[in-house]
Amino acid sequence: MTAGFAESASHERLWLPADWPAPPGVRGGTTRRGWPGGVSEGPWQRLNLAAHVGDDERAVASNRAALITALALPAPPTWLAQVHGTRVLSLDGLDGLDGPAVSADGACTARADRVAVVLTADCLPVLLASEDGRWVAALHAGWRGLANGVLEAGVRAWPGPPERLLAWLGPAIGPSCFEVDAPVREAFRRADPAAEAAFTAGRPGHWLCDLYLLASQRLVAAGVTRVHGGGRCTASETGEFYSYRRDGTASGRMATLVWLGAR
Repeated sequence: MTAGFAESASHERLWLPADWPAPPGVRGGTTRRGWPGGVSEGPWQRLNLAAHVGDDERAVASNRAALITALALPAPPTWLAQVHGTRVLSLDGLDGLDGPAVSADGACTARADRVAVVLTADCLPVLLASEDGRWVAALHAGWRGLANGVLEAGVRAWPGPPERLLAWLGPAIGPSCFEVDAPVREAFRRADPAAEAAFTAGRPGHWLCDLYLLASQRLVAAGVTRVHGGGRCTASETGEFYSYRRDGTASGRMATLVWLGAR
């Protein structure tokens, strides 16, 4: 349970709270697809929070509004246009939060009236928080972003020493389901030979990839040694999570959010 946030039975069905020793006031977690408060239908049922996957726009808007109310968010989340890159957007100086989504794959803030969020359906969502509870970030780490340094960009966005950060790895496609080819494997091995431990040989020319291990390695190398979470699988936990690998282009998206509440 996230520190300082009492979970009702309804909230437990709504989202998976980040299981990390966050300081008082830091709240975060990942939504569950089957929350009864969601209104999406068909392959997006129920709590799809993405507006770019073919779902009815009115349903997505209703889901987003219900999320704000159910979690008593201090402000609407700042939704991003994610591009599998490494840009981490600071929300602190933004005024027009209702304008077009900014292209970025992470957001950070030190303000209590901002909510950082990323959308995923197999990619790895990562939350960061400073140990003093005054700064948080949400990062979207697909394999491309992970290989190119989105986690390191998130750590650099924090103005303090990296050892004063802690991280939570939200639900992503698990190592028994995420099959990759040689170019993906080589992208990580070139950067760090230790990444070889995250790949298990499968059918010829393909490997099963452990995103959780790769992310943990990179965070530790960047100075963030307190890494929590991991162990869920979006592809195999059908009732809990959306999965692009499992369901294809009509898959919905979960939201992983983090914000600064009352201390």
